[in-house]
Amino acid sequence: MLVIAGPTAVGKTVISISVAKALDGEVISADSAAVYRGLNVGAAKIRPQDTQGVPHHGLDWADPATPFSVADFQLRAGRVIEDILTRGRLPIIVGGTGLWIRALIRHYHLPEQASPGPLRAHLDAMGQQYGFESLRRQLRVVDPQSYQAIDRHDHRRLVRALEVFMTSGQVLPRNTSDSPYHATYWVLTRTVSDLHERIRRRTQAMLDQGLVTEVKALLAAGVPKTAQSFTAIGYKETIDWLWGRLTDEERNRLIIRHTQQLAKRQLTWFRAEKDARWIDLSAWPVDAAIEKIVQSMRDH
Repeated sequence: MLVIAGPTAVGKTVISISVAKALDGEVISADSAAVYRGLNVGAAKIRPQDTQGVPHHGLDWADPATPFSVADFQLRAGRVIEDILTRGRLPIIVGGTGLWIRALIRHYHLPEQASPGPLRAHLDAMGQQYGFESLRRQLRVVDPQSYQAIDRHDHRRLVRALEVFMTSGQVLPRNTSDSPYHATYWVLTRTVSDLHERIRRRTQAMLDQGLVTEVKALLAAGVPKTAQSFTAIGYKETIDWLWGRLTDEERNRLIIRHTQQLAKRQLTWFRAEKDARWIDLSAWPVDAAIEKIVQSMRDH
């Protein structure tokens, strides 16, 4: 198995397609926004006509009104991997959602989601009233690993982590069993200035390509504005703009800032992957990076 990870806007898609074509591979997307049907522009989801014939999995798996968890991804992606291997092809995990990738390749034992109870409802109400940053500060003290792993906009997982600690005195379990996979792990990166400029350009492209129209269509289709899918960057800010809470300039600035903050958190996460090899695309030409990844698999 091959992993091509990296922060948002780093350039994973172009490289992964070329690598997949060279190695007879199929892509499994590990992206917590692109997994939802209808989240296309804001998730920078690859269009079918741009895949160059490379099969892509992990896109449009979930209804945008329904939560989709790391456990859901682990189960479904695992089945896809087995199918790809059975057909003699190479599974290539591509994305920026580090926890999903780690849970999959390390075969995490993930706790079942208990039915919502009074404590969960109370924590959620506290977050709504006083701000979820206050809950994040609590989580940082009692479960630093979950604090690092959980996106600041993922209020559902934040509340769940605190609920587990308050009811059991334990942190979220992430024990692993023997993994059936051997993964060659590559992380793509860029200089901060390069990555930030790419994020600015991507944000403008999303707005030009119809992000607002996409959000309006999802809301009109009945997706509640509190849906987990709408915690993805670009969607939450656009909803706030539609409700008159932000000006055009404020919306655009927040999307860029939040995306840059996400990229920083993603890079921090990937630095903890001790077996990962890195390629700085600010220094390496894309063709050379592709050849380096392809050759690493052939040598292996």
